Amino acid sequence: MLFVIMSFFSCKEDHAIAYDVILKNGNVIDLETGIVSVKDIFIKDGIIEKLVIPNDAEHIAATKVIDVTDQYILPGFWDNHVHFRGGDSLLKANRDFLKLYITNGITTVRDAGGDLTAAVMAWRDSIASGDLIGPTIFTSGPKIDGPNGTWAGSLEVTNKSDIAIALDSLQSLQVDFVKLYDSRITGENYLNTIKAAEERGLITSGHMPFTVTLDATISAGVDAVEHLYYIMKGCAANEAAITSQLVRKEIGFWDAMPLLMAGYTDSVAQKTFANLKNHDVYVVPTLHIGETLSYLDETNHQNDAYLKYMDTDIVKTYAGRIQRALNASEEQTRDRKALQQFFGVLTKSLHDSGVGLLAGSDSGAFNSYTYPGISLHKELEQLVKTGISPLEALKTSAYNGARFLKKDTDYGQLKANNIADIVILNGNPLDDISQTQNIRMVIKEGAVWEINNLNKQLESLANDNN
Repeated sequence: MLFVIMSFFSCKEDHAIAYDVILKNGNVIDLETGIVSVKDIFIKDGIIEKLVIPNDAEHIAATKVIDVTDQYILPGFWDNHVHFRGGDSLLKANRDFLKLYITNGITTVRDAGGDLTAAVMAWRDSIASGDLIGPTIFTSGPKIDGPNGTWAGSLEVTNKSDIAIALDSLQSLQVDFVKLYDSRITGENYLNTIKAAEERGLITSGHMPFTVTLDATISAGVDAVEHLYYIMKGCAANEAAITSQLVRKEIGFWDAMPLLMAGYTDSVAQKTFANLKNHDVYVVPTLHIGETLSYLDETNHQNDAYLKYMDTDIVKTYAGRIQRALNASEEQTRDRKALQQFFGVLTKSLHDSGVGLLAGSDSGAFNSYTYPGISLHKELEQLVKTGISPLEALKTSAYNGARFLKKDTDYGQLKANNIADIVILNGNPLDDISQTQNIRMVIKEGAVWEINNLNKQLESLANDNN
């Protein structure tokens, strides 16, 4: 009798739980296995409470019950390389990017350095409190570079004392990782910065001065390499010779590109891939922006659908790259396109060797026609174009992104106790990667956004810009 009474109250207590959202009968994609299974997802206080096999006889209280039959459910997408930058005059324009990310199902971005750190930190807090619509922002704050670096707001290092001051500053800002840039920093200071950051337990990523080798960068402890130029350098049999020429300033960065591509050697590449994998170094290919910039001489972007969402002052920042492309010699243009084709093959080889990849768009001011939001989906398409499966391409977004930033206890998978960042698609992205753009609904920490309502906000944004 006691058992019956206890069972009754236990059952009654379970049904008394009031969930905020229940997603019913959705096709949940397991990003680890690729298995698709029909599940109900229960969300409370912004957290996934449980995933269960649907039971029509079960009646559980919830503020909102949403039927997602025949639809596909994934963790919200991560764009693992974006920029908020351009100074105070572009502050509102950068803030508008937040809506573009959410509308495209991107619930998290990794901000890889800019000059709007104070604003980005304020946006991050407002998003977390629910006062602002936007993705979770994990940020590096300002980049680390040498004196008179290319990008405004960068922290300058010329010696070990500067390195300590820069890292102290970043830690006081509570950044999520350290981003290094290669425009003015010396090879010695670059490697010493990585080592010092690693000693403090900080995550590092960045470009790499061509005056150092990739092996030295890996040995210093870098956690991720942004872009493929630096990976290609480490795969070339002539890397040491080219590095010496660069140190002596006999050639420049772009002069080195065709020489390194010609020096690519499979045996060297395989050793490099193994070194990257063994040190758990991630690589961010950024193929879509490479494709876009490589073909600026051929492609007219004036009718791009997303151009209407860009503030006119953002569009003005595109001019520099456009002019460089149009003023390039035929040989330079040909080399750039050949390099882009090569990078597709290199990306597939990295993946096949077990090196972790991160999908990142490099979207933001100055990066011509690489639009925040949609460009992440184009990056996934580019990854699949290399021969990587749709499942493996999807892993490079939220799944790998969470692991890289050591946030995988909260993000990256649909499982109990994870944050309820979810995207619901009308089609199966495992069959066709372009279905990542066929969004029905975005859920950000339990807050539900129907795509129609998000699109209305974008139309309002377009009207403001025109």
